[in-house]
Amino acid sequence: MEQSFKPLQGKTAIITGGDSGIGRACAIELSERGANIVINYHSDEEGANETASQVKNNGSRALTYKADVGDYKQIVEMFATAKEQFGSPWILVNSAGLNESGIFVDDMEIEMFDRTLRTNLYGTFYTCREFIKARKADGNGGKIVNISSIHEEVARAGGADYCASKGAVRNLTRSLALELGPFGINVNNVAPGMVLTPMNQKALDDPEYLKNAEQNIPYRRAAEPWEVAKLVAYLVSDDASYAAGQTFTLDGGLSLNLGQGA
Repeated sequence: MEQSFKPLQGKTAIITGGDSGIGRACAIELSERGANIVINYHSDEEGANETASQVKNNGSRALTYKADVGDYKQIVEMFATAKEQFGSPWILVNSAGLNESGIFVDDMEIEMFDRTLRTNLYGTFYTCREFIKARKADGNGGKIVNISSIHEEVARAGGADYCASKGAVRNLTRSLALELGPFGINVNNVAPGMVLTPMNQKALDDPEYLKNAEQNIPYRRAAEPWEVAKLVAYLVSDDASYAAGQTFTLDGGLSLNLGQGA
């Protein structure tokens, strides 16, 4: 559904992992506010096309682009194509992520640890690097929102790779905020708790598992992707122009209940 007020009209957003979950929700939300959207995806072309269809229904332009965020060459090519099609991007949302281990460190394959870090941390670094070069060249500010997790702060047995990657994203966000503040580029971080996305497929498939997990959340429910997208939309708006290097935890109080609030 189109809304009459379009504060992001004429601006372009690159959203990694835009084929599903939080990335898709962000693409839809920002397009409702007028932004043209570059939808990055790794393998789910059908999902990316579905996101693009919803973006177009909101009256915005959409470009789907297949790229592995952990491959720097592919990211350079994606940014070049985005600029050619839509002009220089003004917004970057890093939503692509990997959380597949559930394995203790002594049993974890080195390749698995490397794959998680390459997607979650290196991928964020690579896209930020290309975005920053573009924004500095244009000289009129910009917005970066990195999607981490409450596991940037809350440790989890069997998730050392994921927790390490998200903790690193948190401090990457802080460092970038210090570097980019003088250029008018806002950099912030959203740390969701349990969100009903394909990354939490077990919660989607197993009602009993979901019910038990939700007992740790004061609101007694998991978040929907659109709730994260609303916060992202705020952070890329003029209303958040003074926010810098902050982590915005969105977990229904889960981390507080665990006694490890960020």
